Amino acid sequence: MSKVVDKILEIVSDLKETPKGAYNIRVNGQSAGRASSENVKIVGKPDGQGLEIYVNDGTKNEFVHIPVVMDHSGQQELVYNDFHIGSDCDITIIAGCGIHNDGNHLTQHDGIHSFYVGKNSDVKYVEKHYGEGNGSGKRVLNPVTRVYLEEGSYVEMETVQIEGVDSTERTTEGELAADAKLVIKEKLMTGGAQEAITRFHVNMNGENCSANLISRSVARGSSKQYFYSVINGNNKCAGHSECDAIIMDHGYVKAVPDVTANHVGASLIHEAAIGKIAGEQIIKLMTLGMTEEEAEQKIVEGFLR
Repeated sequence: MSKVVDKILEIVSDLKETPKGAYNIRVNGQSAGRASSENVKIVGKPDGQGLEIYVNDGTKNEFVHIPVVMDHSGQQELVYNDFHIGSDCDITIIAGCGIHNDGNHLTQHDGIHSFYVGKNSDVKYVEKHYGEGNGSGKRVLNPVTRVYLEEGSYVEMETVQIEGVDSTERTTEGELAADAKLVIKEKLMTGGAQEAITRFHVNMNGENCSANLISRSVARGSSKQYFYSVINGNNKCAGHSECDAIIMDHGYVKAVPDVTANHVGASLIHEAAIGKIAGEQIIKLMTLGMTEEEAEQKIVEGFLR
């Protein structure tokens, strides 16, 4: 693989060498390496446009890496990955996609991930998106994640997009059974003329299930961000949605909450806060020797930590 691909792999998945355990590395529409483990089997779909990942019952403390890199300007792809996770598992899945576009054509990756999580399993899913390149061609990423949680299961998702993606529409959908728990932590920064759309849609169907959806974002330049969060409480449950955004320069942020209780035992909360960096925060850091620009950067880094 090229130095560019190696660099982006490290950024989106922290990989500096071939990972241990199960993995699939996709580069420019093709598998650049794949391995299964004793408990995790990775199989390519017949058309080459995605994966089937099978995790055995009782699998513990395993990592699965499935990063994607694109560095050919003008390439566009749609990939379907299906995760079949057994019961009583404890695994971490590290995904992520990076685009390097030095050309003048649109480069786009759309990924549709479906997670079928068995009873009493714990899953951590980490997804980082990144873009770079000196060309005028757009870098576009549109991930769709569908999570189906069986009784007593737990899924924690960390999604990060900090740099270089011109347009993204991130959709996450969840169906929760009894005692299931879904936690989503999104971190997002846009700049220039970039645009980002976040859509959460969660149906809380089982008794005593819970969902906690948290988005933290920074809109710089003339970028635009849209946050839509839908939670349906269909049983005795607890749901919380939170959108915190810092707006800078000529940025634009819109947050639209939608919570619906269809059961007397549903407890649902939505919080949204959008504002600029407080002047006293900048002044305090400037008294410590920072320039105004350095102070702003430090505050943004702390906010997105």
